[in-house]
Amino acid sequence: MSATTNHATLIARAIVSLAMIFFFSAVCKSDPDLLFDHCVADTAAAAAFHFNGLPCIDPATARADHFATSALSEPTDPSATLFGFNATVTSPAASLPGANAQGLAMARIDLAPGGMAPLHSHPRASEVALVLSGGVLVGFADTSYRLYTQRLRAGEAFVFPRGMVHFMRNEDVSAPAVVLSGLNSQSPGAQLVPLSAFRTEPRLPDEVVKKTFRITGQDVQRIQRSLGGS
Repeated sequence: MSATTNHATLIARAIVSLAMIFFFSAVCKSDPDLLFDHCVADTAAAAAFHFNGLPCIDPATARADHFATSALSEPTDPSATLFGFNATVTSPAASLPGANAQGLAMARIDLAPGGMAPLHSHPRASEVALVLSGGVLVGFADTSYRLYTQRLRAGEAFVFPRGMVHFMRNEDVSAPAVVLSGLNSQSPGAQLVPLSAFRTEPRLPDEVVKKTFRITGQDVQRIQRSLGGS
């Protein structure tokens, strides 16, 4: 076989290899992000449809008020809540239909004096938090367990990367604080660490919780009671 033939064969193989790479790259694209925690197939309800989001109205019937909301304008009273905070989140289904499929949500966080949004994460969104009033200590831990914290005053903002466990705490024990957050998912989800560990239904096995936190069975029961469980 001549050198020319060998060269042509190598070129042909390279072209085929590149074609296969492009083909499988197109076929094996990663799945789009879910807006739910899971999507289990319902094989018994063939006529049912479940959307990763919400269906759309006829664009010709859209109005300006579909893209506006007053859901975040009213303060809430977080003083009687478990951790001293309330979060009001916009939703295309309930308060902001124009945000559907835009990949965003907004939230108003009201913090009682000394109140706190405890350790939690948003599995489907990054968050930028802007303090509107008060002084707030914020922070998150990354996957190397490094902690990033910052004290914020009105007009200052902080970013929580997607999925990172984070918190907000009102450092003023005499006045409330208000935070406005933007999240890059219309369904960001929120998973509070203390409730995930001690208030699941059904409960996590005591042995799992005891070994995870290096505590006793009495400690588990005490913490469950303090979080409103039985």
